[in-house]
Amino acid sequence: MKKEIELTIHPDNIFDYEFIKSQVISRLKVNAEEINSIRILKRSIDARKINPVYKLKVIAYIKEQPDEYPKRIEFKSVNSDKKVIIVGFGPAGMFAAMKLIELGIKPVILERGKDVRSRRRDLKAIQRDGIVNPDSNYCFGEGGAGTYSDGKLYTRSTKRGDFKRILTLLVQHGAKEEILIDSHPHIGSNKLPGIITNIRQTILNCGGEIYFNSRVTDFIIKDRKILGVIVNNEKEFIADAVILAVGHSARDIYYLLNQKGIKLESKPFAVGVRIEHPQNLIDEIQYHSKIRHPNLPAASYNLACQVDKHGVYSFCMCPGGIIIPASTSNEELVLNGMSVSRRNSPFANSGLVVSVDERDWKQFDKAGVFAGLEFQKAIERSAFIAGGSNQKAPAQRVTDFLNRTISSSLPKTSYIPGVVSAPLHEILPQNIVKGITNALYFFNNKMKGYITEEAQLLAPETRTSSPVRIPRDNSSFMHIEIEGLFPCGEGAGYAGGIVSSAIDGEKVAEAVAIYLIKKI
Repeated sequence: MKKEIELTIHPDNIFDYEFIKSQVISRLKVNAEEINSIRILKRSIDARKINPVYKLKVIAYIKEQPDEYPKRIEFKSVNSDKKVIIVGFGPAGMFAAMKLIELGIKPVILERGKDVRSRRRDLKAIQRDGIVNPDSNYCFGEGGAGTYSDGKLYTRSTKRGDFKRILTLLVQHGAKEEILIDSHPHIGSNKLPGIITNIRQTILNCGGEIYFNSRVTDFIIKDRKILGVIVNNEKEFIADAVILAVGHSARDIYYLLNQKGIKLESKPFAVGVRIEHPQNLIDEIQYHSKIRHPNLPAASYNLACQVDKHGVYSFCMCPGGIIIPASTSNEELVLNGMSVSRRNSPFANSGLVVSVDERDWKQFDKAGVFAGLEFQKAIERSAFIAGGSNQKAPAQRVTDFLNRTISSSLPKTSYIPGVVSAPLHEILPQNIVKGITNALYFFNNKMKGYITEEAQLLAPETRTSSPVRIPRDNSSFMHIEIEGLFPCGEGAGYAGGIVSSAIDGEKVAEAVAIYLIKKI
């Protein structure tokens, strides 16, 4: 017999299995020897009252043995002659490849960047010297943008697909089982490279092919059907279908698609800043205490409001994290946030972004489908110039931003390239300034102390999602005009984050399999 119950546990006892078992026994009124196993299904923190507690949903196996958990997903060698090119080896491409293998189809992965280990040297060059390798950086390379930018796994919507399967596969490849139960699971940028290396090995062991330093420079199209791609302006790859899983920063791919007459659409996205507080201040606000209990994680927050019919919200909040340079060109500045698994940095940072659409980029209308992209690029160039050089970020104390004055000094920051005091209220577009200003006051009402001279804004946060969508048919997942071309993930405009991108990758792989069966 199995029984599910919910428990409230003080942080003192959250890692004490025997205490939790005693609570289950008391609630179910059974003898201890009758319980063969207790498994935690869900774990969350309730910090609404003065004393935060953990909320657990557990299942007790009474006079019954537990099932295998998590159930392992088996991968077998591919022996089919069907071959599918996957452009991009981020979450969408990675999980598309594994799903294709499950379906007996050979994936051929083309990744413009380097493998996860070699990629580290280019990340150091950005941090230390401000030198950006346009093909190997925080956005491009094995694992995509998620590898070295946190690893938050917050998607929980079953409407998108089976998120539990995605988490199970991550555990199978080295992630801790905790991600299966936590309400806000997180792997950490120090753990993800090993997991991604294991996924790569699974794909290779099953007969898949992976080519690094392989940037797609052309598409081979005949009679509105894609036959393959050209890499690095010289090598041809021919396949039965092509999955485009390029990520939200692959501007060259958007331009190439447009040159080939392949339909694109502009789409809304969001831009703004990263806001950085001392982590102990966020802990104090959220946990109602100056000292955080050792069994409580670094506190996070999730805030949102409306300003002039534009959404303004916190984005990619990184408790105990750092701010990183996510630029993909040497003449732009882009910021993002990340945390290692322990989240033990003394800083908390989050995107503070304003949703934007065609109303906001009218001055770029001549760019057509790329008007939003040009708006995005203009912000990044302005911030780069304001920072001076070497990926330094323009910054301003929150209080000075609200008072429209330049900061005479800046707080310490986690941002390694460094910061330069600058008038963000003048550098950023005025609709963005207005949105952030109103949101700061609203957020301070929700979290007293959010507005403080200890906090600062660093600009810009612009790569929240793609400003371009590659349109596809809702049922076949194929591009609406090009047979055999399957847009996928964040870069195609159909996902946002690791889990949703992985789910989309699997859905597209299944659609490719159906397409190939119909061709037989």
